[in-house]
Amino acid sequence: MAKKIAVVPGDGIGKEVIAAALRVMQAANTPVEFTHFDWSAERYLKDGITVPADGFAMLGRDFDAILVGALGDPRVPSNIHAKEILLDMRFKMDLYANVRPVKLLDASLCPLKGVEPKDVDFTVIRENTEGLYCGMGGVFKQGTADEIAVQEDLNTRKGVERIIRYAFDYARQHGRKKVLMADKSNVMTYAHGLWQRVFKEVEAEYPDIAASHMYVDALCLQMVREPRQFEVIVTNNMFGDIITDLAAALQGGLGMAASGNIHPGRTSMFEPVHGSAPPLARKNLANPLGAILTAAMMLAHLGLNDHAARIEAAVLAAVQQKKTTTDIGGSLGTKEVAEWVAGKLTAAGAGR
Repeated sequence: MAKKIAVVPGDGIGKEVIAAALRVMQAANTPVEFTHFDWSAERYLKDGITVPADGFAMLGRDFDAILVGALGDPRVPSNIHAKEILLDMRFKMDLYANVRPVKLLDASLCPLKGVEPKDVDFTVIRENTEGLYCGMGGVFKQGTADEIAVQEDLNTRKGVERIIRYAFDYARQHGRKKVLMADKSNVMTYAHGLWQRVFKEVEAEYPDIAASHMYVDALCLQMVREPRQFEVIVTNNMFGDIITDLAAALQGGLGMAASGNIHPGRTSMFEPVHGSAPPLARKNLANPLGAILTAAMMLAHLGLNDHAARIEAAVLAAVQQKKTTTDIGGSLGTKEVAEWVAGKLTAAGAGR
């Protein structure tokens, strides 16, 4: 049976890159059915609705996966629609594992000297439902000289343990031998002391995996100096958000970065890492490869490994032959890149 995919293109370049990803999946003869949802700034400005009352329950009940473009529009300065669609999807559907593969496809894409594709091939596992992103806190005496602002960093034993365990399980399932946990426990002694204790307990259950630790500032330095040492990195919500942008730079920028928001056994959501980039929207300039690789990641998650591998191979060929957008050295537009990758898949399919 065909897998059922909910598609939320969103705002800005999200619409363009998701269209490219759908075109490529179609060319790969992927057994999927797409249902589009217009949840976006446009919809919010039209009728004030971000997500229907039963929207997330419906996604979890009726679909195998969700493919999201990007959310954010200057016409909604509060960004309330992005919060209620994207962040609430993560929280209310309990998509606790943000998985971000970091893989360099060609040496020309990496700003580091002497770095080859084999040197940048790791995955960041980011806790996705806790931390500073919970919105807990407040402001007291706002607008006065005595103003106080407090933001709470929420860490639960359940949340910390399940993301650390996910990282070790991911390493086993993907043939990786090392898991590194990053925190700032020398400063955040209570919250990250919990991470330290749980990590030590869980690592004992995985004797085949080498476990290690770095403070997040040291990790940032080492990601630039020696990225080849990493295989799986697990960290909290905010640190994961930050280090994955740094990691994206190692693989060619945000336009090349894919991600999944996963709860094993439940409907999960996949999205390219980049934002909606309003200045680039409707200009046929956005790099669609991150969205296409995100689609491949989604297909692999759904067990369609052959289709995912063929799409990844076609993307690799596009990068190697410079059939890409200008941000990574090519001269094509968004649509033209998608058509080239689709054509590569069609030609390969004809020869199978």
